[in-house]
Amino acid sequence: MSATSLFRAEVATAMAVALALGVLLLAIRPKDRASTRNALVLLVVCAVAGAADTLVGSMGARSFAGILADASTVLAGVVLIRLVGILVFRVLLPAVRVSPARIVEDLVTAALMIAWGLVWLRVAGVDLGSLITTSAVITGVVAFSMQETLGNILGGVVLQLDQSVRVGDWMKVDDTSGIVVEIRWRYTAVETRNRETVVIPNGWLVKNRFTIVGSRADRSPLWRRWLWFELDVAHPPIRVCEILVKSVTDADIPHVARDPAPSAVLMKVEHGIGRYALRYFLDDPRPDDVTDSVVRAHAMASLTRHGIPIASPREERLLVKDNEAHRAAQRAEGLARRQAALAKVDLFAALSEDERAELAGHLVDAPFVRGDTITRQGAVAHWLYLIVSGEADVWHEAGGERTHVATLLAGNVFGEMGMMTGEPRRATITARTDIECYRLDKAGFEKVLRSRPDIAGEMSRVLAARQSELTDRREAAGAGARRDTHGEDILARIRSFFGLAD
Repeated sequence: MSATSLFRAEVATAMAVALALGVLLLAIRPKDRASTRNALVLLVVCAVAGAADTLVGSMGARSFAGILADASTVLAGVVLIRLVGILVFRVLLPAVRVSPARIVEDLVTAALMIAWGLVWLRVAGVDLGSLITTSAVITGVVAFSMQETLGNILGGVVLQLDQSVRVGDWMKVDDTSGIVVEIRWRYTAVETRNRETVVIPNGWLVKNRFTIVGSRADRSPLWRRWLWFELDVAHPPIRVCEILVKSVTDADIPHVARDPAPSAVLMKVEHGIGRYALRYFLDDPRPDDVTDSVVRAHAMASLTRHGIPIASPREERLLVKDNEAHRAAQRAEGLARRQAALAKVDLFAALSEDERAELAGHLVDAPFVRGDTITRQGAVAHWLYLIVSGEADVWHEAGGERTHVATLLAGNVFGEMGMMTGEPRRATITARTDIECYRLDKAGFEKVLRSRPDIAGEMSRVLAARQSELTDRREAAGAGARRDTHGEDILARIRSFFGLAD
């Protein structure tokens, strides 16, 4: 008589309970339907085996019927253990905010299935002592021949139990970096930005060093990035570091964290070149290269505006005659381009060709990157900007709020009141797009103004009209503005600022 015949009623009860659990899990755990469906398919096989047992037994094949009955009994227990495991680990424990690693569920389920198998063998009359002795020898042989595979499996157990790696972590292994999408018994899968899935054996991860981006104590995956710049040591290092940091803090760059703040340090000096590191924190590891590129663009534009070129080892061959002619042609071309830009500005319409040529010689290239703050309201700076290409936004700041006043296009001038009268900036100007500008300071304009002081009167009238227009735009935007834009007042301030006689 088979062992299963002793528990025929119990097997039927177990199958009914398993069916009820399966239907319940299909309803409340949609994302686990695949696991539940597989268990139910096994339950159908169990039921078919049980029905076949009765049919085959009635036909006289009792030995084969006993095998079918035993298979039905074993499968019923396996299915029930599997469904109970899903219910406990994926429904009940998460309900009380306990989320063990998935491998814990697998280990407990496997242990219960092995225990169930041993119990069934004992009831079936198998001598477990001799079975264990024989299986120990077989296990030793298998373990020796599969030691690398078993090492990967045990590595997966260790990684998940101590949570060294978790699904969703951003991981770096040698030259590979990506997000952990799956941790299995044998391997860990990492999906890179190139949409490649890299499979790393768990045994390798246990034995070697790898990097997890972000702090375990902080949920936000902040990642400090290092960008390198090689500059001439003739420039003061403290000033260079301030310029590099300001290029990031004054710009609105996506994924660049404000806290912790960016920093810059001089890391090395060699062969007259200083190696600087600009460090900032990235709040999303995915666009690392793209964000690095944008930050570099802002930093390089800021360095150029401050007259600090990138230093690099180079070899020059100088042919004096040809080189001088080429330089002269370049200077003439640049001067003509600056004169043409000045001729389009109404503020300099009263100047002669010679005066514009004199002024053009003092114009300095001043590029800005989208998001840069070009001037800040309340700051004192004695220069103006002429936009050659790009767009800039004008903002009025009051009470901690910023109101958009206007958008400046190519050919517009701003900052003229600061250069002509020395008064603080009345608005904040930011780069709406990448901008090419010319910058003119007080010293460059003073020579022209002193040679012909009468042009101050014409310029004061232009400034008054421009300030009146700006005031009207502020009022239209809902930002208050004072109306001290009389030409006589502005003329008096110009004469006082440049020390001109009345």
